[in-house]
Amino acid sequence: MTAVDKIDEDLIQKVRSSVDIVDVISGYLPLTGKGKNFFGVCPFHDDHSPSMSVSKEKQIYHCFSCGAGGNVFKFVMDYEHISFIEAMKLLADKAGIPLNLTSTYKTVQKNQTLYDIYEISQKFYQNNINTAEGKEARDYLEKRKIDKELVKEFGIGLSLTKRDVLAKLLLQKQYNPNDLTKTGLITKNDYGYQDLYYNRIMFPLWDLNGQVVGYSGRIYNTTDTSKYINTRETEIFKKGELIYNYHRAKETSRLEGYIIVMEGFMDVIRAYSVGITNAIAMMGTAVTKIQANLIKRMAKEVILCFDGDEAGAKATLSCSNELLEIGITPKIVRLEENLDPDEYIQKYGKEKFLRKIENPMNIMDFKFNYLKKDKDLGNQLEYSKYIHTIIEELAKIDDPVLKELTLQKLSTESKLSMDLLKKEMEEKASVREVKTIQEKSIPKQNKYRKAEQNLLYYMLNDLTIIQIYHNKVAYMPTDKYRKLANSLWGFYHQHQFYNLADFFTEATEENQTTINEILKLNLKENYSEEEIDDYVKTIKEYNIKYECKRVQEKIRNETDPLEKARLAQKIVELRIGNEL
Repeated sequence: MTAVDKIDEDLIQKVRSSVDIVDVISGYLPLTGKGKNFFGVCPFHDDHSPSMSVSKEKQIYHCFSCGAGGNVFKFVMDYEHISFIEAMKLLADKAGIPLNLTSTYKTVQKNQTLYDIYEISQKFYQNNINTAEGKEARDYLEKRKIDKELVKEFGIGLSLTKRDVLAKLLLQKQYNPNDLTKTGLITKNDYGYQDLYYNRIMFPLWDLNGQVVGYSGRIYNTTDTSKYINTRETEIFKKGELIYNYHRAKETSRLEGYIIVMEGFMDVIRAYSVGITNAIAMMGTAVTKIQANLIKRMAKEVILCFDGDEAGAKATLSCSNELLEIGITPKIVRLEENLDPDEYIQKYGKEKFLRKIENPMNIMDFKFNYLKKDKDLGNQLEYSKYIHTIIEELAKIDDPVLKELTLQKLSTESKLSMDLLKKEMEEKASVREVKTIQEKSIPKQNKYRKAEQNLLYYMLNDLTIIQIYHNKVAYMPTDKYRKLANSLWGFYHQHQFYNLADFFTEATEENQTTINEILKLNLKENYSEEEIDDYVKTIKEYNIKYECKRVQEKIRNETDPLEKARLAQKIVELRIGNEL
């Protein structure tokens, strides 16, 4: 049972209907009215032009590019990365509706057992570091200038030298051994169930909501070759979908107007120790599209401050290109002496580090410097290749002023005309645009699939069509469409009313995905009875053909002549009765 199931349905509907989805979404991003709907740049994918529609009449939003959509609860949950309960509280507060939702409404989510195990493990590790056995680890952290307040704030703990302490604790609490191994904390070998982490300082890794889902365990009193051991990917720990310190930094970054992206969690902890609370880390991995889109939603300005060495420069280039793909032009900070942010702040202090943050270089100046390295620009072929590369990088940028300034700089440096450079850039941009269009092309559907989708589209928008489906069809051939159609009828049958915004609140995750797929069709609002009748007949035709095929298969496997005759008659009746 989820929190949605526990809360009174009337209260949910009251909160939803007391706020206007257009007002709520326009509080997060600009919307422009066009006809009956409002449009804005979708925050849930790499959107460059407004592709998200918000309907004041239906109280839903939908992106026609990525398919994201839902009601006002769904938008707030996905944008803020908060639970349904938290979204309810936020919207009720906007509407001035007092809510008395206690901790008994804690959302029970998928893989709840794994989250519970991690919650126990963090308390266990934190307790360890405060015991006599944790003194050496505490001393080590003090030497690294990580004081008690930071240890507490970031939940830093300790795994003990004995290899089965956590395993025994969890088994005593009656957890299923299979669930323990799923967490990545416990492993099974010839000695039984053993802790994966032992004799390491434990740095928790959180999901977007601030729940512990993994660890990075660091050596502190040994020469183990594995300096850090990170939790393997699990059902709740997907490295490419998480950002270190996201849950702490998201609000500060919005208030400050910018977010600082770093490589490692120690960089973030060090920044936090001097009062810089709008920093996040990529954990030293290449930035994924999911992470890039999360960063996009955090603040208008993005500053990349990776390690000052060559690896950090390479990671800066990779991350900046991923951000450029979704319309963000980041600014860059490079640190001298190959220092990382942790080392730089400790050596030079907060004020000098902040001066670097306040005076970042633009992305193209960084690329000029980076792409020149180790190039023999006296060689014409190599210099030509360098110019082509710069122009290709420039074609990724949306900022027209930065493009013009970069072309002027390149023209002065290379002594090539602006017209030639602009022509080359336009050709590069054209190739990118064609590639994007090709990637978004959608294969045509057969007539049966089209009939299912179109009928569902009008069912989502009109109670009359839901009733027609129930009376004349009652069965969709495709499993996911059948589940959605049956749920629509079930909602109406239970509540004796229907609107899409309220249905979306109760819809399963699978049905929500299907709804967004169907809404992406963006069919005309008005329909004729003949169109609906045609969709119904087409679906029934498929169902009859499928049933005939199934009966024919039975006939082939049947040895009794009388049963064969009976089955053959059934096929005749099916075809005559439905004029096939």
